[in-house]
Amino acid sequence: MLNLLIVVLLSYIVGSIPTSIMMSRWRHGFDIRTKGSGNAGGTNVFRVLGWKSGIVVMGVDLMKGVLATTVIARLFWDPTLPFYNRTPFDDFTIIQMICGGAAIVGHVWTVFAGFRGGKGIATGAGMLIGIAPTEFAVSVAVFLTVLYAYRYVSLGSIAAAIAFPLSILIRHNILSDEIPSYRTLIFFSAGVALFLVYSHRSNIKRLLAGTENKISDSSGNRSAES
Repeated sequence: MLNLLIVVLLSYIVGSIPTSIMMSRWRHGFDIRTKGSGNAGGTNVFRVLGWKSGIVVMGVDLMKGVLATTVIARLFWDPTLPFYNRTPFDDFTIIQMICGGAAIVGHVWTVFAGFRGGKGIATGAGMLIGIAPTEFAVSVAVFLTVLYAYRYVSLGSIAAAIAFPLSILIRHNILSDEIPSYRTLIFFSAGVALFLVYSHRSNIKRLLAGTENKISDSSGNRSAES
């Protein structure tokens, strides 16, 4: 159990690295949470600091999820899990899921910045790249399509989060694709999607009210963040 706690803690700490806050403070002398939407997310960085800083922040946030699932998870040196594995997944994949989830939690509730981070989309994407690349590609396509059609980053992020478990469901039950460990993966991905949608609850309210800021707008309205 101690080994598991160590990798979970490390994943949380990596996820907690406040990339956008560090970028804004070191290069521009202010906290990104005091500008634009007030959120420590990649979209706010794009809008306030420019596209170059935005790409760097989103890239690093994505790599936090990749690092947790591909590097930190391998630090779990115990050959057996501290609990009985009832899933069809191998033990390492279970550790990957746990570490990836811890990184997302760290990104959303970062210990280094008063537990006020981003929305977890980029870090969640990094986690899913290694676990289910096909479904991740579908989610990216959905995000870009919705973003292009409606220009709401928040709506695209929410749609992409929902598309991930739906694509697994459709592939397995309608297209009859054989997906290894389907039953475990569908519940896990649905849980991740629910968490990411929950983290966008304020954006959902603004979307329903018609006050959400579009990606091309230059006003100071609040928008979605990664």
